[in-house]
Amino acid sequence: MNTSEILEQMRSKMSQFDMDAFLVPSDDPHLSEYTAMAFRRRAFVSKFTGSAGTALILKEDVIMPELDENDLITDDIEQRALLWTDSRYFNEAGMQLDSEHWKLMKGGLKQTPTIIKYLTNLAKAKKKNSSSEEASFRVGIDPFVHSASFCKELTEALEPHGGSIVTLDEVGQSTNIVDDIWSDERPALPSSPFRVHPLEYAGMSVADKLTKIRAEMAKCDATMSIFSTLDDVAYLFNVRAADVDCCPVGISYGAVSMEGATLYCDAESKLVDSAVQEHLKENGVTVAPYGDLIGDIQSHLTTGEQGAGDESESSSTTTKPKVWLDTAHSNYAISRIIPKEQLHNKQNAVTPMKGCKNEAEMEGMRRAHIVDGVAMAEFMSWLEDEIQNKKRSISEVELDIVLCAARARQPGYIEPSFPTIAGVGPNGAIIHYRAKEDETMRYLNMEEPILIDSGGQYEYGTTDVTRTWHMGEGTPEFKEYFTRVLKGNIGVDSMVWPENTPGFVLDVFARKALWEIGKDYGHGTGHGVGAALNVHEGPHSISPRFTNKEVMKAGMAVSNEPGYYEDGRFGIRIENLLEVQPIGDHSVEVPPGTKKFLRFEKLTLIPIQKNLIVVDLLTEQEMDWLDSYHAMVFDKVGALMEDGSPGKEWLKKMCTPIERP
Repeated sequence: MNTSEILEQMRSKMSQFDMDAFLVPSDDPHLSEYTAMAFRRRAFVSKFTGSAGTALILKEDVIMPELDENDLITDDIEQRALLWTDSRYFNEAGMQLDSEHWKLMKGGLKQTPTIIKYLTNLAKAKKKNSSSEEASFRVGIDPFVHSASFCKELTEALEPHGGSIVTLDEVGQSTNIVDDIWSDERPALPSSPFRVHPLEYAGMSVADKLTKIRAEMAKCDATMSIFSTLDDVAYLFNVRAADVDCCPVGISYGAVSMEGATLYCDAESKLVDSAVQEHLKENGVTVAPYGDLIGDIQSHLTTGEQGAGDESESSSTTTKPKVWLDTAHSNYAISRIIPKEQLHNKQNAVTPMKGCKNEAEMEGMRRAHIVDGVAMAEFMSWLEDEIQNKKRSISEVELDIVLCAARARQPGYIEPSFPTIAGVGPNGAIIHYRAKEDETMRYLNMEEPILIDSGGQYEYGTTDVTRTWHMGEGTPEFKEYFTRVLKGNIGVDSMVWPENTPGFVLDVFARKALWEIGKDYGHGTGHGVGAALNVHEGPHSISPRFTNKEVMKAGMAVSNEPGYYEDGRFGIRIENLLEVQPIGDHSVEVPPGTKKFLRFEKLTLIPIQKNLIVVDLLTEQEMDWLDSYHAMVFDKVGALMEDGSPGKEWLKKMCTPIERP
């Protein structure tokens, strides 16, 4: 079905329900970054396949606002289907969208209005041009795939101008209207079974996690905590599944009260392994149907049970039940049933537990990166031989296949941690490019560089690494950019900082060398990484977006990935994962007026191509850093490789000290 046909049917549905606009986000009911195929509705309607973006479809006869520079309306005000995405996907979306029907809205740019601002302007225009005081600009949504916080913000923006959101269930529609159009072509809902995530990798039992959560609930008088994101549920109950490609999670919700804990899922498909059933039973977890969550919350809210605090405290008096729900990470269908006075809307108790790895989890991460280094050495020795010695040109797709096969040979490997990004030449400038056998696919030879961003999910840990390689000779210009990106990576890696420092403070050190020549990159520098969980994880990040004030803490894993991109030419990115470590014993109190400090330790163990480095741009300390890093790589990775093997010989060559001037 082409874009024109889909939009025609969407507008027919919208007219049926008297909707002026309809929003189609990327999200599933758990607001996942990566979703199962059955939930990729935005990709179906727009044909843009990137992981981030929101489609807005307008009625053909919607009244467009007048052009007003103060309202930040774009020059193309007549477009009736719009797609918002961020700078990582500008190139990809520009290539995939049908420009006859879709307008690309480049989110984050000064001239681009936010979705809420754009819809507010449309509501203003309808109210201004309507002869009826009753006229309302109606924005249709599926309440299960929008965050509660977004819906609240949108409602508050629309209401003063006669606008409102209209949920599908309010108009008697039980299914998402995109699904009705998708029909039999829509992929089946995922149904992979849960498996137990062993205690040797989890490091903490479910029972102990529940004890910690209940202690936090007691502090805020919460009587029930709801966990909506799939990785929160997997972490809490020490289970993993395969419902989402590259993410070891299963479609489910979790709830914890002072009396019990419940896993909401399709038991018929999720609990086929008796070991999982026994694991949940031993830890006091009951199982309920996936669709029962909202009803159970409603029942809990009306029970009038005892407050969660200690009976000796003032909270011991009988109070209304209170539900702890992080509305920024929960869908609107859940949040709207909880009265404001019975809602505790804060970051949930699992998020910081999951973000700060315990020693068993971090040891699994270290192990995963060592075997990942083995896989990359074997792959790169093959690639170099094929191109430099055999003079082959290798397609981006073949590169992906061979790299995944190298990881699959490692113990405990499950799947990639995200779709491999292997971009030759100009494709390397597409931040989240994925090679397909079509007209955009390129071949690697000795003429152009390649950016390879890839990772693996192992039973015990998760990896994510980017390297930029050149099988021939890079230009002086390319080498300078490469070196400045490397300097940024070293700058972050070498940082020492006081406790209570948010990640955005560190971001400038990744960009300093590029800023010196008037260059920059459009994405964040670092994201959190799960332990045998999602490759992108909160709550922390390293980014110029100062709105994330989460401080860096010991036990966090974070990426360090500065880059530089020239559209139509090349992309450069150098990414290592790092673990945050305390300097000294943080359990010991420090004297007044002094602070505790933290540092990074490297997780990723893969060489950096030395002949792309302009040595004169490096300081002595930076050259020392590089030599020390390569010595560590060879020591840890080489120990697992067979002497004389092509992979170990390649690793040995790549890890020699840099030639200094």
